[in-house]
Amino acid sequence: MEGTVKCSANYVPLSPISFLERSAMVYSDRLSIVHGNVKFTWRETRHRCHRLASALTRLGITRGDVVAALAPNIPAMYELHLGVPMAGAVLCALNTRHDSAMVSVILKHSDAKIIFVDYQLLDVAKGALEILSKTNAKLPHLILISDTESQLLSNNNNRRSLAPEILEYESLLATGEPNFEEVWPNDECDAIALNYTSGTTSRPKGVIYSHRGAYLNSLAAIILAEMSSMPVYLWTLPMFHCNGWCLSWAVAAQGGTNICLRSVTAEGIFDSIVQHQVTNMAGAPMVLNMIINAPRSVQRSLPRTVNVMTGGAPPPPQVLLKMKELGFNVTHGYGLTETYGPATLCSWKPEWNSLSPDEQAKIQARQGVNHLVLEEIDVKDPESMKSVPSDAKTMVEVMIRGNTVMNGYLKDLKATQDAFKGGWFRSGDLAVKHPDGYIELKDRSKDIIISGGENISTIEVESVIYSHPAVLETAVVGRPDDHWGESPCAFVELKDGCNASANDIIKHCRDRLPHYMAPRTVIFDDLPKTSTGKTQKFVLRQRVKAMGSVPKASKL
Repeated sequence: MEGTVKCSANYVPLSPISFLERSAMVYSDRLSIVHGNVKFTWRETRHRCHRLASALTRLGITRGDVVAALAPNIPAMYELHLGVPMAGAVLCALNTRHDSAMVSVILKHSDAKIIFVDYQLLDVAKGALEILSKTNAKLPHLILISDTESQLLSNNNNRRSLAPEILEYESLLATGEPNFEEVWPNDECDAIALNYTSGTTSRPKGVIYSHRGAYLNSLAAIILAEMSSMPVYLWTLPMFHCNGWCLSWAVAAQGGTNICLRSVTAEGIFDSIVQHQVTNMAGAPMVLNMIINAPRSVQRSLPRTVNVMTGGAPPPPQVLLKMKELGFNVTHGYGLTETYGPATLCSWKPEWNSLSPDEQAKIQARQGVNHLVLEEIDVKDPESMKSVPSDAKTMVEVMIRGNTVMNGYLKDLKATQDAFKGGWFRSGDLAVKHPDGYIELKDRSKDIIISGGENISTIEVESVIYSHPAVLETAVVGRPDDHWGESPCAFVELKDGCNASANDIIKHCRDRLPHYMAPRTVIFDDLPKTSTGKTQKFVLRQRVKAMGSVPKASKL
């Protein structure tokens, strides 16, 4: 159109680093971070992040360089989410449960120039650097994060054995300028973060986030979390997991207070909520399970309703119901590392308020609809790319497209092309679509059980098992079956002080499900988990494969 001009007046690349500048002005004297006795205001956080960016630049970090971080939810980890992009660099937050071998793989693949390491994870980093030293890879500079000076001093010997020079985090900040001029992205699609998939049966893939996508998904997270201005956010979700589902930047946008927890316990959650008047938190269903099964001596009356965003795995309706009874308002979202975390929400409708609590919980367990800044989510046939009918029965693949889908996989063009085949991101998750358009996840494509030609949703079976009063957690996988091909095998973890036999669990399921869907094998054991609360079903599948076919005596 005549008269249209694109210039600095009407186009500024979108980036979450702008959130800090605004909050430092609007909420300058409000608390930004609380970690035990450590407290910072937004003015102080701005100065510290600018010092960090300045110090990184003095260390030779330039636009596009990767800076890794191996740390729990502590103030330094939060500051890295803002300070690293301000230096024009790309933050690679590492899973704190990775061993040295996996850390070395990621450091080499990402070409990280620097790695920030929490003092408790120093041995892991040391092992990773030792492995890297035996290759042709250039070793990243290690910077130690210590909680106190005494901890810094106690690590002197480790520091000397690792390298002749290892800077400490606070010492590094002291070398930077508090009014450093940010290195703004040349293009809003430039990389801001690199997040690695969990990597179960194969090497993890490096998922590239852009400034634009992070900015938009941060705004979406504010809406998803029902986060008002100046929230008090409790960090029960790892910051390394999709950059805390972009909440690391969302809290900055709202001028909130970040309550940091080095380790997540039920006691720490309840104490923090009461002490700090927490308004928001997030976490996988594992965290919700921890809360509802906390001993009475640990549970506290909430001073106010706490808004909780959950995702990462479908939450059982029974867990959602109990959370509501305790005073938590749970919003259920769904997404992947490739979608910056949450891509959908189960948007609540007033007409559902008249339903019974059980019916409400079942609806709330759906994955729902795309959030406001995502263009579209659908359930499509992967071959024809046609949408399924909204019959709540036809089960095929969830596909996503929009501005909050990753740039691609680092150094893996083929995997990127495969993921984007047909112009949509292919999630690998199977779902149905209800008449109202809401999707409901049924399984990962690799987790679905095919028994006698019938598809069995492990999520559906797990939901029924969860309803047994003695069950704390469960996971269902397919066990080889010479007659049916596969049959459901349930791994069950019981609540403390509760008892149940395999026959009890099987009968409970047969009373509520078609018999072919009920487990034929029940194993009582702790469930292997990732650090983000997902059950490692590939480990369980390996176990049942080694067990062989279901004995004939147990077949229907």
